[in-house]
Amino acid sequence: MPFTSYSGPASNFPPKHTWKHFEEIFNINKPEMLQTGDSANDVGRIWNAVNEAAKKHGVEERIIFCIIMQESTGNVGVGTTTNQDHHGTAGLMQCMESLGFPGQHNLTQPQITSMVMAGTEHYKGNLKQEGDKDTADCIYKALRLYNSGSINEGNLSDGKGATNSYVSDIANRLQGKTR
Repeated sequence: MPFTSYSGPASNFPPKHTWKHFEEIFNINKPEMLQTGDSANDVGRIWNAVNEAAKKHGVEERIIFCIIMQESTGNVGVGTTTNQDHHGTAGLMQCMESLGFPGQHNLTQPQITSMVMAGTEHYKGNLKQEGDKDTADCIYKALRLYNSGSINEGNLSDGKGATNSYVSDIANRLQGKTR
């Protein structure tokens, strides 16, 4: 199913009751993760890391996982990139606070967990900035902050120099759609 383009305020994005369950989203995306060169063990360790980070930071598993898919397609060996402020971002969640393992696969559980913990902690800071509520409205705004560091509440597809479609893409992923 193709991605739908969402824009405008958070109220224009899909409500939580349209989101798939974590296990379903994860299973839909397994083939895409395996195509990156990830081993079955890497994929299993991503599952473990997402669950551990969700429990530790109080962030929904499906949000963490959809950020992973958006940022790295679940590729544990994803390269380090530079954001619009010229800061290096690394790891599964392409986070400034994360270590990366470019080109490597068959990583250990601690290596994968460290990447997911760093990204989840960064996202949680954005969620706190938006009221730390488990509502679609707060989540979508926190996603915009995660990607661009700033927010136009009237249009979450205004990337302010970052990826305009970021929040829309994750909204689609939460509904079980893939690229």
